[in-house]
Amino acid sequence: MTTTSLSFIHRFEPATVPGKPPILLLHGTGGDENDLLPLGGMLAPGSALLSPRGKVLEGGMPRFFRRLAEGVFDEADVRRRAAELADFIQEARDAHGLAAPIAVGFSNGANIAAALLVLRPEVLAGAVLLRAMVPLADTPSGDLSGKPVLMLSGSMDPIIPADNAARLAAQLTAAGAEVDHKILPTGHGLSQADVTIARNWLDRLTAKTA
Repeated sequence: MTTTSLSFIHRFEPATVPGKPPILLLHGTGGDENDLLPLGGMLAPGSALLSPRGKVLEGGMPRFFRRLAEGVFDEADVRRRAAELADFIQEARDAHGLAAPIAVGFSNGANIAAALLVLRPEVLAGAVLLRAMVPLADTPSGDLSGKPVLMLSGSMDPIIPADNAARLAAQLTAAGAEVDHKILPTGHGLSQADVTIARNWLDRLTAKTA
């Protein structure tokens, strides 16, 4: 059900399997709160799914923060929108009785998830970053000690330079996160390999914390 009762329009699907970590789904440019629900069901069957719609419009397409050009972000807006999203996550946790979620973000959604990790690390239990870039040139030195992060990049991605993705992985590792960065032989879109790797990673994480 889509609901507007909290600070973001969002969809929430309750858990059907007790003890599985909730999943926060963060769509790419032009997506909405429905976009990644099928992916969430494939990656984490039985987990609660929380899927907000980005509040920024670019040419009528929802995003989670403004950009000035392709790959050039409005960093003041990144910080403001990350704070808004972090507050929403806490609202949703209180409303639905959720543990801290694991973010699964694609493209723009992966970038706001990366921003949450460095700006408000306490709101996430971990993250799956699909086609992520460095969200902030001046990265805060947050403490991500032991926080699990899976990064999946495409070796033929026309949008994200390989050195940018590598820099993000290095920044998160330097902050203490347990980063697993894999580079797949694909472009910016998701492949079956993304789904398989992410699901196996989440399964191992759930088994470890059970």
